[in-house]
Amino acid sequence: MGFADQRFNVNLSILFTELPLLERPAAAAAAGFSAVELWWPWVDSPVPERSELDALKGAVEDAGVQLTGLNFYAGQLPGPDRGALSVPGQESERFRANIDVAAGFAQSLGCKALNALYGNRVEGVDPAEQDALALENLVLAARAADRIGAILLIEALNQPESPLYPLVSAPAAVGVVDKVNDATGLGNARFLMDLYHLSMNGEDQPRVIEQYAAKTGHVQIADNPGRGAPGTGTLPLEDLLDQLRKAGYEGWVGLEYKPGDRPSAQAFDWLPR
Repeated sequence: MGFADQRFNVNLSILFTELPLLERPAAAAAAGFSAVELWWPWVDSPVPERSELDALKGAVEDAGVQLTGLNFYAGQLPGPDRGALSVPGQESERFRANIDVAAGFAQSLGCKALNALYGNRVEGVDPAEQDALALENLVLAARAADRIGAILLIEALNQPESPLYPLVSAPAAVGVVDKVNDATGLGNARFLMDLYHLSMNGEDQPRVIEQYAAKTGHVQIADNPGRGAPGTGTLPLEDLLDQLRKAGYEGWVGLEYKPGDRPSAQAFDWLPR
């Protein structure tokens, strides 16, 4: 089993970023990938111009790759933000304005997974108020995803790199997944299991897989330390992916790692050919 038995897609928001956005799908295809995923590409605009959406759609289609995952608007990412949906005021409004735009773009490319980053805690705001707002917005996002036959992903990040983000453990993220599913009755909210973030949090990854594989809608990987390619750190990624497969996970595994000091096209030498 190991790496040879997995379906990998490449995250074009962390790999191939040395290229303009519209050139990245073709670069991923040239590197041998048939599928890609993206953070929301327009960090300043939850509702970009139609021409921008059409240009990216065309680039994905022309490259012959499948878009398998897309983030909703999440603020400055990479950068200081970790999502918008629990942040009162303008950021929450931006998230809501983005819901139908992101879902429509995903539908136009047959993308079946939409990731909603929760957002940081805000000084002076009651966490309970933020959580209530988050649930409202996640219900809206789950319903929009359901309308296009997609799942809604909810991700745990890691405490050292995201100290203001409240979902910094698998149980915390899965708890929100359960609340959304209870609120909508749709059952389409799923856990995004990022093995790098779990490692940074010091979580027992085999136990997390055992407990939550059935609630997992997508998996992402990077090695640790360093968030580099598999083999650059010490995580037993092959073993963990084997365990996920044995536990019934058959979805995509997103490559969400940094290429290091080399072109992204050279950062896949660990992959079986």
